[in-house]
Amino acid sequence: MDAMEPNIEIRRLLDVMPASGRMMVKIVSKPEQKQVIDAAFPLPLSQARPIYINFDLWRRLTKPQRDLLLLQRVSWLIGVKWLQPNIYQGVVLAGFAGGILEAVQSDVVGVVIAGGLTALAAMRIWRMNKSQEAELNADIAAIRIAKRRGYSDTEAAQHLLTAIEAVGTIEGRSGLNFSELIRCQNLKAIAGLSQVGIPQNYQ
Repeated sequence: MDAMEPNIEIRRLLDVMPASGRMMVKIVSKPEQKQVIDAAFPLPLSQARPIYINFDLWRRLTKPQRDLLLLQRVSWLIGVKWLQPNIYQGVVLAGFAGGILEAVQSDVVGVVIAGGLTALAAMRIWRMNKSQEAELNADIAAIRIAKRRGYSDTEAAQHLLTAIEAVGTIEGRSGLNFSELIRCQNLKAIAGLSQVGIPQNYQ
């Protein structure tokens, strides 16, 4: 198999991304990593959300597999929202503001309580974004974006399914992890390869 020129592939992948992805996500060549593709969980206020690719391993996937893998990671990254209004984000902001107010008033107990509430709410937000549901939602979002790139739902689901399986083999793993198995089962149902999906309320 011919070597892949990272800069050329990065330019191609940027074209595959949705506009929102191009604004937030940066693709970085990382030949030393053991994973084919990897992305760190974005911290609050982080501007750039990098995706790291080992292009020596990446080139062993087909182009449609690469497209869907990238779209899935991009969808997951742009789906992480620390400041989306809900009860947990409200607690984080209120706790942070309360902590500043208590600190100004030198109320040590108040600072501890406000800080504790902030930490608990932030942990809950982190867990929601790292959940199985977040991965499944990113799979669906990737398929939706792929339709705008000329793939059908069935084709996109099949390419993402085979990509997940191929990555496990390329990385030399003995099998897929539980999260990947759940995702594959859901993708098989979308691709019409299985009658059995996952429960609607599965998280």
